[in-house]
Amino acid sequence: MASGVKVTDEVIAVFNDMKVRKAQANEDEKRKRKKAILFCLSKDLKNIVLDDGKEILQGDLGNTVQDPYQHFVKMLPPDDCRYALYDATYETKETKKEDLVFIFWAPDSAPLKSKMIYASSKDAIKRKFEGIKHEWQVNGLEDLKDRHTLAEKLGGSSVVSLEGAPI
Repeated sequence: MASGVKVTDEVIAVFNDMKVRKAQANEDEKRKRKKAILFCLSKDLKNIVLDDGKEILQGDLGNTVQDPYQHFVKMLPPDDCRYALYDATYETKETKKEDLVFIFWAPDSAPLKSKMIYASSKDAIKRKFEGIKHEWQVNGLEDLKDRHTLAEKLGGSSVVSLEGAPI
């Protein structure tokens, strides 16, 4: 079921920036890359927009953010829905990898109307996010607080570390 909600150009631009890793990026550009970002519905419920201030930059890692995954989990609102992109860095038994994960956060405590609007608008944002390999619907902090669940989504038992921390 489509809701008629539109995805803003700003959201699409952020996705494209996160998706394309520039090999020749200088240090300043690398620091400004987004590690994670939240998206929400506009106040009039007609557009999917950036959730102001709800982002982690690569340059924050090791400075203001020690554990990007735990910091990301704390950014999620306890009683409302969000969409998120998380740039997961992980290691399998064979290699190091980075993959974007699209997350639909719909906590059980969110109002029913919010859950319905976000659920019916999810396809609009997913269609704009071409090439996403991993999608994860999360309905509560218990699904998120343990990094094992994300590791499972990324590669199952072959994942040995996530964000530099062993699984």
